[in-house]
Amino acid sequence: MQFDFARQLCRPIQTSRLLLTPLMGSHADAAFGPMQDDAIYEWISMNKPRTVESLRANWTRLESRLSIDGDNAWPVWAIMTRSDGALVGEVDADVDDKLVCTNLGYYLFPDFWGQGYATEAVSAIADHLVHQGIHRLVATVTVGNHASAKVLKKAGFSFTCILSDNDTLRGEPVDDEEYVRTV
Repeated sequence: MQFDFARQLCRPIQTSRLLLTPLMGSHADAAFGPMQDDAIYEWISMNKPRTVESLRANWTRLESRLSIDGDNAWPVWAIMTRSDGALVGEVDADVDDKLVCTNLGYYLFPDFWGQGYATEAVSAIADHLVHQGIHRLVATVTVGNHASAKVLKKAGFSFTCILSDNDTLRGEPVDDEEYVRTV
């Protein structure tokens, strides 16, 4: 995967209410507090950051926009409100050399749930990736996460199948629903 292409995938995007900017280590200070809310982790296998320094180091590493082996692009965007610059959450993608987004993920901080921000952000990122030549986008949600499934459907994704034991939450295997958007 070429560095320039990976960086191009992660260019800033604006919607009517949101600014999606490349996630940087500097976003860690604003994100650390909200990321301590247990509600975020009910449906996703991400671990709570232990320190703001570890979060900053992790996000700084992601600034290359490439996987560790350099094979995939890893564009990651901070989601912020245009009105006041509040950090709402993040959207990330894993794009392979066949121009397939093998995983589109996102989370929002609980204070911003239920306001349509997830749908707005995911739709904008999916549209952007399609305009950059990505012809297939895949996202998974834990079975039972109806809110996230609704977001994906509104963003043009269609349910394809159940993936048994596809993820682990709190040490237990869980099934995922797979959603796909194709061009």
